[in-house]
Amino acid sequence: MRFSKRPYLVVVLLLLAAFWLNVGVGPVFISPGTFIRMLLSRIPGVILDADWPATFNTIVFGIRLPHAILIALTGAALSGSGAAYQGLFRNPLADPYLIGVASGAGLGAVLAMSVEWPSAWLGFSSIPLAAFTGATVTVLFVYGLARQGFGLPTTTIILAGVAMSSFMNALTSFLLLSTKEEMHQAMTWLLGGSLMSGWEPVTTVLPYLAAGFVLLLGSGHVLNVMQFGDEQALQLGLHVERAKMWVIIAATLTTAAAVAFSGVIGFIGLIVPHILRILCGPDYRHLIPLSLLGGSSALLVADMLSRVVLAPQVLPVGVVTALAGAPFFIWILRRARSKIFW
Repeated sequence: MRFSKRPYLVVVLLLLAAFWLNVGVGPVFISPGTFIRMLLSRIPGVILDADWPATFNTIVFGIRLPHAILIALTGAALSGSGAAYQGLFRNPLADPYLIGVASGAGLGAVLAMSVEWPSAWLGFSSIPLAAFTGATVTVLFVYGLARQGFGLPTTTIILAGVAMSSFMNALTSFLLLSTKEEMHQAMTWLLGGSLMSGWEPVTTVLPYLAAGFVLLLGSGHVLNVMQFGDEQALQLGLHVERAKMWVIIAATLTTAAAVAFSGVIGFIGLIVPHILRILCGPDYRHLIPLSLLGGSSALLVADMLSRVVLAPQVLPVGVVTALAGAPFFIWILRRARSKIFW
């Protein structure tokens, strides 16, 4: 059955609109026409009259544009990983943090904030590095705990992830209570507030996310086959355990990289794939790319709202996604109660 191109057109248009909203809306408003002319003026060979204030260049190219790109990449990473985990565990309630990525990243980041020597050595770069390391090490522990011989039961890995997350969260709470000076900074990060700005975090995280996106986009057919169950997928010729391992690697890489630079942002990886599955169907060859685009749009809008709701105060974007995502997800559950989407 041929898949319609209309969903792709819709999500791309939504992404373009969300991107402009994120860059243009703020204490200094920048119209769509001005933003487009500013972008065109940076193309070699294109000569335009700069009829905008000189400060706009600093605002757009030094602050808002790199921030919007980082937010878009983060939303894509969380939503794409959420779709992959929902397919891997065949559970619409799965999210990117299911097997301990967020708790491990949180522990690593808070540990870096509470110890002086890495901060003095690397500056703010120590925080995302420690968060990425903590997330990766946690998932490796979960994988090792859940592995049984040559098998990797999905129920066991979920239970191992829950246990490891509880342990990491307890350690994080202990560190927060023992290092009160860094508590505000740590809480901002844990609620989805990035501690770095400019182009450096974008250029640093991009290679990791690009590799993760390629792996996620290539896993669509594998995830489709896995929906029949492990035994049936094995009979269809799929090396199930190897497929699980690669999906976990792809989702962990993208999630850990995104969380390391943007903090812990909830609900995007849960809500967006779930909505798109309802609207566009469960074919993961299309669901994953649509989730990448849809996640970017959703987080860009949430980030814009975080700056304007209590302006001039800026809320951590994780607060906005939680406030909007929780009731919306409850509505989806009530709506889907009498239907089956799997």
